[in-house]
This record gives sequence, C-alpha cells and structure tokens, in this order.
Amino acid sequence: MKFAFISPEANMELSSTERSKAIGSWPPLGILYIATILRSEGVEVAVLDQAAEGYTLEQTVRWVEKQSPDILGFSALASSGKTAARIAGKVKEKAPDIVTVFGNYYATFNDERLLNSYPQVDIVVRGEGEVTTKELVETIEKEDNLRNVRGITFRKKEKIISTPDRPLIKDIDELPIPDRSLLKVEYHSTLMGAIGAPKKFTTLLSSRGCPYHCRFCGCQQIVHGTWRPKSVEKTFEELQLLESEGYKQFLFVDDSLTINQKRIIKLCQKINKEKLDVEWICEGRVNHASYEMIRSMVKAGCKIIYYGIESASQRILDYYQKQITVQQSRKAVETSRKAGMDIIVGSFIVGAPTETWQEIVRTFKFTQEIPLDIPQYNILGVFPGMALWDEFKAQGYLTRELEQQHWEMGVAVANVHPETVPYEEIKELIRQYYRQYLRRPHFLLAQLARTAKSPYRVNILKANLTRLGDITRGWRDFVAFEGDTPKREA
Repeated sequence: MKFAFISPEANMELSSTERSKAIGSWPPLGILYIATILRSEGVEVAVLDQAAEGYTLEQTVRWVEKQSPDILGFSALASSGKTAARIAGKVKEKAPDIVTVFGNYYATFNDERLLNSYPQVDIVVRGEGEVTTKELVETIEKEDNLRNVRGITFRKKEKIISTPDRPLIKDIDELPIPDRSLLKVEYHSTLMGAIGAPKKFTTLLSSRGCPYHCRFCGCQQIVHGTWRPKSVEKTFEELQLLESEGYKQFLFVDDSLTINQKRIIKLCQKINKEKLDVEWICEGRVNHASYEMIRSMVKAGCKIIYYGIESASQRILDYYQKQITVQQSRKAVETSRKAGMDIIVGSFIVGAPTETWQEIVRTFKFTQEIPLDIPQYNILGVFPGMALWDEFKAQGYLTRELEQQHWEMGVAVANVHPETVPYEEIKELIRQYYRQYLRRPHFLLAQLARTAKSPYRVNILKANLTRLGDITRGWRDFVAFEGDTPKREA
C-alpha cells in the first residue's frame, strides 16, 4: 500500500512554464504527522509540497504518475482547495482507480459540498487526521466497510455518507516527531514579503486547540474549546533533535502557545540550561504577556512575537468575542519592547458588521501609538467553519446563492453585510495607512536603532537586500481575509 500526499499551491495559474518557488511557504506539518504514523505502520509514503517546489499542474500530475500511489491525499486550505480538486481531476483521468482523500479545515467544513461538487474526490477526512487516516488505510487495504471508520465522509454510488465524529486525541505527547526528511525543499518564513528566517527553518507544534471562542476563527468547531499541550519534555526533545539536524530557526504554529505562562517559562529555562542555539517565532495573546514570560522567551531565542490585537475599539473586540481589552494590547506590546523582543507584529481585523469608518481609522492610528514594528491589516472575511458564517446564513446575509458562490474561497463581510464600510474603501484605507505608517520619521529612526543593536535584524536585512522591490510591493499591496492562515496546516 502506498499513500502519496500533496500540499497544493494556492495560485490557480498552474500552466505557466516559468514558476518561482514559494520561499515563504511553511512545511505542511499536518501531512508530516500523518505520513510519519503511516510509515511506522509499514505504509510506503511520499510527500509533495507543490508551492515550495514550484510545480505546475502538469509537473504535479507527472509526480503522481511516477509515485504510482494507491491513495492520493490532499491537505487544502480555502485558498488552495480548487487547485487540489483540479489536480485530483487530472490524476483521475489517467488513473481512475486511485482513491483520492481530502483533509484539513477546508475539507472538514465543506465535506458534503466537496463530494457533491467534485466527482474526483472520493473521501473526506474530518478534523484531526492522524488516527482516522491510519484506520482508513487499513480499511481500504482490507476492503472493509468504510462506515466503520469514524470521522470520514464518502460517496457510495449516489449517496453521501458521514460517519460519527472522531474524538480528539487526548494526549498529544503520543504523537511522533514528524519526519521532516520526507520534504526535499528548503523553507524560509516570510514577514510581509521579507525573509524572516534566513537560516535552516522549520515549524513545530507544542500544543493543539484554544479555549477561547473568537467568532472569526474556525478552530472552535474542531477542538470545542479544548487546549491540549505537549509536555515541556516532549517539546524540548523535538527541539533538541531538530537542532542536531541543523535547524536553527523555528516557528511555533500553536494556536495558543502562551496560555500557560509557567509552561513556557519552564521550556525557556530548559533551552537555556541545555544551551540550545536556536531562534524562534511565535504567536501570543495580549492577556497572557507577563514581563517574566516574555523576558524568558527573549533569553531563550524568541525573536518575533505576533499578537492578535484586532481592533482599537472595545465594542468591536467584544463583537469578535476576543476576550481582551485595548489596554491589554497596549501593555503587551510595551512589555514585549521593554523585555527586548527583536520584532513585534500586531495583527488587526477591520470591516466588521456595523464597524464605522471612524472606528477603522482609530484602529489604524492605534498601530502608530504603540511600539509595534509591523502591523498586519486584515479585512474580515467569512468562511464555512466560522461562527459568523452560520450567523450570516441564519440572518439572511448569506443567501443560498451567495453560499454556493463563496463556500470555497470565503467572502469579505463588507461584500455581503449592508451595515459595513464598503470593501474598496477599506482597501484604500489600508493602503493609505501602510504608507503613512512606513513614512514616519520617528518610526524609521527607531527601526534603524533597533537594527543596529540586533544581529538577528542584521541577518534579515542581509538576506533581503536583493528582494527590496518585492518587499515594498508586499507592504503596499497587502490586503488579506482573516480566517485562512497558513498555520492551519498544523
């Protein structure tokens, strides 16, 4: 039995003969967990990261032909689901007996839509895929009844069948360390178009889930408010192994890394005690950002921290059910600066229902009042799996026609909700405030001073000297939907 995995490209222009590799892509960690488990069970596995390899549609299909798998799996986000379906269709034309399996958030929340829309898709794995995929492979190999596999949706003749949900993995310490040797490409995380990790880089996961219930996040419908951490010992074991393999820079893709501050402090103390020479990036919540924790993170090699600040309007934060305050955001950024964090990134979401033009502008101005290095402005979008998607359907803003039109790629709230600042106006405001943000003399002088004192920043600068044009365009044109982030691959 052979199982081939593809992490598909987001760009639909796949027939071009000249393509550049997506240097900013992250390793498909979710695929690696599943592939590592299957390999330990004696299944032959192969993995293709289409974006990182820069493969065209034709090259991808040829790769599948060369691998000649029994099962072909896709891990897709909303941005890459159509690409995955297109690849599956081309593969099925030449090898109709291959079993095609889709997984990840996009597939979980669109299982029946996928099977009804794309006859080339055979099975959808919902939720966490490790145990489900292992059982699925065993069932297919034995030609047993797929109804016995929990957590899948499949087509039987003209009927769509969904088996009961699979319970979440309780102890994620039981998961293996993902075998990154299955990938043959070099990764470099990017930050607004700039290479943020010029050394040997990968991602890792120290916890799963989140106990919060933000309305713009699809995580809750999978984890149901649970947070499951790995032990400090298991997390450190993986870090130590990766350092021995030459990795120097890491991104923690946890949804809620800093919730247990004592756990993070303990991990950082162990990194320092064992003298691991590593640099890392993570996300944090502004209501979990004590000076003691941030300072311990800095001493242990944390170079960049992302905060989901979202808005400078408490009314909008409450609408998002973010469970933070504007003052907590200000304090978290100031504390991180005081603790010596090299780069502080703030993520903001604008375009919520009833959010006024003045509230949006207030958020943009707030980014200039706090000592951020980089603001990321996102326009609120809705996707299947988000609480807002279901609410908009119930309220009539997402009609059946609109739902059919946008279930794959999502849609900006401003394009479907009448009590919202128009989408094009928001985009123009974002462009204006990015330019204004970058042109402030005080900001530029502060960045120069921080760079002069930071070897990490200097290395980033050196790595990006030949890419300044791309970076400038990235800052000028950056507009994204909130709700389809790369970390979902985890």
